[in-house]
Amino acid sequence: MGFFQLQAAGPVRPWVILVALALGVCVSNGYARFAYGLILPEMRADLEWSYTQAGWINTANAIGYVIGAWVTLVLISRVPAAWLFAVGMVATSVFLLLSGLTQDFWILTFWRVLTGIAGAPAFISGGALAASLFQDNPRKNALAIAVYFGGGGLGMVLSGAVLPVMFDMQGASTWPLAWALLGGSSLLFCPLAIWAAFSLRVPPRNKAAKVPLPIHAMRFQLWGYVFYATGYIVYLTFLVAWMRALDVGTFMVSLVWIITGLGIIVSPFVWRVVLAKYRSGVPLGLAVGAVGLGTFLPVVMPTNVGLIASAAIFGVSIFIGPAAVTSFSRQNLPQASWGRSVSLFTLLFAVGQTIGPVAAGMIGDVFGGIDYGLIGAGVILLAGAGIAFLQAPLEAQDIKHEPA
Repeated sequence: MGFFQLQAAGPVRPWVILVALALGVCVSNGYARFAYGLILPEMRADLEWSYTQAGWINTANAIGYVIGAWVTLVLISRVPAAWLFAVGMVATSVFLLLSGLTQDFWILTFWRVLTGIAGAPAFISGGALAASLFQDNPRKNALAIAVYFGGGGLGMVLSGAVLPVMFDMQGASTWPLAWALLGGSSLLFCPLAIWAAFSLRVPPRNKAAKVPLPIHAMRFQLWGYVFYATGYIVYLTFLVAWMRALDVGTFMVSLVWIITGLGIIVSPFVWRVVLAKYRSGVPLGLAVGAVGLGTFLPVVMPTNVGLIASAAIFGVSIFIGPAAVTSFSRQNLPQASWGRSVSLFTLLFAVGQTIGPVAAGMIGDVFGGIDYGLIGAGVILLAGAGIAFLQAPLEAQDIKHEPA
């Protein structure tokens, strides 16, 4: 067994395991998805892309995420979550490296699709593992789930501190090096993150019965999450490009990205009471509404103060969406259904975020700027918040057990 015998070692502090597990979100989201927003302006300048082409590259990643989420939805009941997490982590890291080895638009599209396919199982299975912690303490459990998703903030802080400065010093043509840095550091994170996954002992599933997901009873939470996915990704894809178009300096670009990442990191402590208290769609509605406000702010207040306020509000709320639906699954469904529920939410999330970047890019090309794309994203987010607020807690009669 070698390395994986670490799971049989003596007791390890669960918070240490959790933080190490959060490196999976750092890689699958903070690096593989969000950091493209920092690289996009340089690639667009060096390769002479339109906004539509630039948006398509993140849509390609989202398409891969749809495929990966679907595969994970099928496998999560058959394959141990730790193995899905490990394979996803390593594959995502390799595909990030490969993204910097081509200037061909369609080859890069291919690598971005594969990055999305690999990132989904790491993200989903890691969330299921995090949800298995502190099962007898709802507040600690909700906090653990939120801390796990906070790993995306670490990825934003690290990439925001390095990439804008590198581009300012070396020029737009160094964008391949950015992908190499992301992929290389991801590979360095793999051993610790994989150790954490195999250190968690998830109780065996009950094979005596199948528990279908009560999709109709969950419909408002599901639709609210789709709207959230469609809107939030526009901000992270195009905010830096919009700032560059306004001649915002490198320091402010880095600061905004780092503040967003720090907001993600502290968000579990801001939202833990809400996540633990409500079994309904209230946490998701509040989070999506806050993300919508953060998306509107740069357009209505295009100043340094507006950008900083936007980054803080957006950052402290963005990963509460995934934490909210994971906590919703944890509080309303039997444990045998957690993995499939999180997989379903992530699949719909992935479908939603395929729409946002390319649609906003097309709007940007039509109007000669990305402002209207950001406004449209804000409207969609506020609509998603309203839908999520309609979600009631699930009742026992909503969950039907069927013989295996």
